[in-house]
Amino acid sequence: MSRNTPQRRKVTLADIAQGCDVSRATVSLVLRGSPLVNSVTRARVEAELKRQGYVYNRAAANLRRRTSSSIGLVINDLGNPFFAEFAAGADEALASAGYVTLLGNTGESPIRQQAVLNSLIEHGPAGIILSPAEGSEGEQVLAAVGMHTPLLVFNRELPDDDGAHRWDTLEMDNEHGARLATEHLIHLGHQRIAFFGGHRDSSSVEQRRRGYAGAMRDAGLKVDPAWLIESAPTRLEAARQTGALFARDPAPTAAVCYNDAVALGLMLGLTKRGRRPGEDFALTGFDDVAEASVCVPPLTTVAVDPRGLGRRSAELILERLGKPETEAAYTIAPVRLVVRESSCPPSSP
Repeated sequence: MSRNTPQRRKVTLADIAQGCDVSRATVSLVLRGSPLVNSVTRARVEAELKRQGYVYNRAAANLRRRTSSSIGLVINDLGNPFFAEFAAGADEALASAGYVTLLGNTGESPIRQQAVLNSLIEHGPAGIILSPAEGSEGEQVLAAVGMHTPLLVFNRELPDDDGAHRWDTLEMDNEHGARLATEHLIHLGHQRIAFFGGHRDSSSVEQRRRGYAGAMRDAGLKVDPAWLIESAPTRLEAARQTGALFARDPAPTAAVCYNDAVALGLMLGLTKRGRRPGEDFALTGFDDVAEASVCVPPLTTVAVDPRGLGRRSAELILERLGKPETEAAYTIAPVRLVVRESSCPPSSP
């Protein structure tokens, strides 16, 4: 650029106010979305903002006011009914407290997660609720969020490089829930029980596998490594992996599924192979989403109340806003087994 080329002056609120013949305070109210400005004046101000190319730095405005009216909610798989219910519960509780929810979905991609967090931080949220994508690293999340934005981690652990948990965490009692499901199948008479779905490097999968293996061990039953079937925790991928259960003899007669989405996918896969869920093969889920009670057959599952967990996550992040200096809290939500028709005794040979 030539030394003689004049640099463009930054557009100010005063410029906008002068351009559409309103006060600077009125322009400020429009930028903040205030209902105090009538629709005609708002339209005139917005047109002038666009004409002059004014860029509103919302994060800076929040810092000046030392407050924000929004909370970020970043979900790893919004297509999963569990997380849809969780998000609804969080949004209800945040709205009751006067906050707007900024929703982001990462689709289980840590790269997408970083982009969502970076974008979210530009809006200056008062705090963020994050259900981490598989493979997330604490230091990367910290680089995006920073040290001063309160963060609540839900569903999966997110330690930093030193193994410490610097953020508030809300998890389900994964180990106990999987143990309950496995013990239920054992009491029905099953001895060859698989653990189906999820990836082993996910903390929630590791915890649920631990509960499953503990129940098998306590019953004197072995866990065949071939019965630990991995898949993305989705219905479609679970259906595709169904054949892995029957790749070797003897095959399992039952499966503890990582979550309800996986269990519903396994039901589809079994049906395509000519096996009847709840009659020829027993299975359990984890979450108790709304569909679990009305699918065919109704799904035995570990109930966790996803909408209630959403509300609890909102309560925890709001508590953190009121007490920013206290130590990070680790909260484990209780679970219970709900027995329905998908879990049956072993079929006769």
